[in-house]
Amino acid sequence: MTQRISEVVRNTNETKIRVRVNLDGTGQGTLNTGVPFLDHMIDQIKRHGLFDIDIHCDGDLEIDDHHTVEDCGITLGQAFAQALGDKKGLRRYGHFYAPLDESLSRVVVDLSGRPGLWMDIPFTRARIGTFDVDLFSEFFQGFVNHALMTLHIDNLKGKNSHHQIESVFKAFARALRMACEVDPRAENTVASTKGTL
Repeated sequence: MTQRISEVVRNTNETKIRVRVNLDGTGQGTLNTGVPFLDHMIDQIKRHGLFDIDIHCDGDLEIDDHHTVEDCGITLGQAFAQALGDKKGLRRYGHFYAPLDESLSRVVVDLSGRPGLWMDIPFTRARIGTFDVDLFSEFFQGFVNHALMTLHIDNLKGKNSHHQIESVFKAFARALRMACEVDPRAENTVASTKGTL
């Protein structure tokens, strides 16, 4: 099988980001976004998805975290799209339920080529430490727009906002891992009647 590895560099006036992704990794990598709670969440993606992810970002954190969080989602999405290549053999769909204590989240992924985010997380507070919970939708919107995927996120139960979002990221990692897996019975075909994704 061809190595599914990519490296993306994205520089703007707001952020300078380098991302390297190996879809067939073991959950290794170095995360340095400048936003510790974002690093903690991306760590869930790499560990539970078994993706090797290296990410380094220099962002305008003196303004706030918004540009850094959104642009990390964009660049990570670009890296996934590049690593997926022509998508031959992909299972395409993935889904997972992940609990974390009282919180339960469901995530469904379709590597469809059609970007779309439907996200319902009834957070119980506006901030987790200093992190603005509104920024999670910015991260995921950036990711899906550039990974070209459909993503449904639902936090079904939860009272602790940290548990709510961590269960979301764990479910996202597992669902994405499932969707990115190659089906040995369909290695040379694309999982679409169109013949392309």
